Amino acid sequence: MKKSLLFIIALLFTTTAFSQNVIQLFNGANDFFKLLQEEKFKDAHAFFDDTLKTKLTEESLKKLWGDIGNKYGKAESLDAIQSKAQGDFFAVTVEGKFAKGDQNFILGFNKMQKIVGIFLAPPKRTAVYLKPTYVDTSLYKEKSVYIGPAGKQLAAIITTPKNVKNFPIVVFVHGSGPGDMDETVGPNKPFKDLAGGLASKGIASVRYVKRTLIYPNEFTNAYTVKEEVLDDATAAIAIARTTVGADPKNIYVFGHSLGGMLAPKMAILTPDLAGIILAAAPARKLTDIIIDQNKYMFDLANDTTAAGKKQLTDALTEIDKSKITQLGTTIKPDSSILGLPAKYWTDLNTYNQVAVAKSLSKQRIYILQGGNDFQVSKTDFDLWNAALEKKKNVRLKFYPDLNHLLSSQTGKGTMAQYQAAVSVSEPLVNDIALWIKGK
Repeated sequence: MKKSLLFIIALLFTTTAFSQNVIQLFNGANDFFKLLQEEKFKDAHAFFDDTLKTKLTEESLKKLWGDIGNKYGKAESLDAIQSKAQGDFFAVTVEGKFAKGDQNFILGFNKMQKIVGIFLAPPKRTAVYLKPTYVDTSLYKEKSVYIGPAGKQLAAIITTPKNVKNFPIVVFVHGSGPGDMDETVGPNKPFKDLAGGLASKGIASVRYVKRTLIYPNEFTNAYTVKEEVLDDATAAIAIARTTVGADPKNIYVFGHSLGGMLAPKMAILTPDLAGIILAAAPARKLTDIIIDQNKYMFDLANDTTAAGKKQLTDALTEIDKSKITQLGTTIKPDSSILGLPAKYWTDLNTYNQVAVAKSLSKQRIYILQGGNDFQVSKTDFDLWNAALEKKKNVRLKFYPDLNHLLSSQTGKGTMAQYQAAVSVSEPLVNDIALWIKGK
């Protein structure tokens, strides 16, 4: 059960909107369901306002919870995931996972943070993956392999074009947070789209599961992006180098978000790379990106209350702690800041991706950014552009309609936008393919 919640949005992390006293509401919802799980119905009943106490007695609450248990089995987790203001009330959605299936709940709270209603949330209509029209599966084949050290390997897929010799090959590197080999978000699979689209145009690729998804226990102590990203990216590049039919002198890294931020470092670590592609890559520090994301979500929530503004101020104060550049006597390597070890932040904050990219002269660089991306903004693209536009080995392109998942959208929106199935932009795939082929 989650006991507290910090509202940060780190690149591809889960997000939530700000609302009045939302932390207290989330904690209240979580505590209420914890009491139900512990069968402390009298204490749970005390969360109700006077009207609901009359309508739903303690015995009725006990029976309701028993009926839910009979239908769905033992509760495995119950966590508040969303809050929405509705007039003078607040609706908190609680995600419920049970032994026999999932069932979400909606708790209605009044301004006194008393529960005024309990509802079973309607089942979600889950969108399904949409195969891009530009992908022709008859033109390529895929092979399952593993990368990484023995005993801690990661599943990967090599996608290679048919009837093509000495083809270029791309290694896909994830953004922040755990991710599968397709970089799945909702029904969307950006890496799968890109792999199929590029293979249809004669370009191979390697994509793999991110280590933090399969081996989360490896990341309970101090670590940096080396363990999270760089080691496995290097292993994937080695696989690309030995792929039958691939040109070992024509290997590219496609880094998305955090992966794009780290792509210049990968070019230093692997100097025989032909080039790097930075897609929606931050040019600023990660802390600055998170601050912008929080301000954007707060503005979107249109919360003008003093409590809401304090919520934002408190969150920004907490986020600001991640700006550290060195450890000290009170800050140990494994001290947690925004859910990541202090060592992670000091390592990332002393890395200047723009300066490293500027130092590259042999490898080609393609930097692309979408205008409907609310997670990494045009501010970052402008910084890349100002530093690198005069370099002959660099191409920069701004796509006004693309969001963070590289699909065409009519507006920036929120994370809810990611729940609709939309393929990676075909013009983008075409541009990348032409650039890799030197056209």
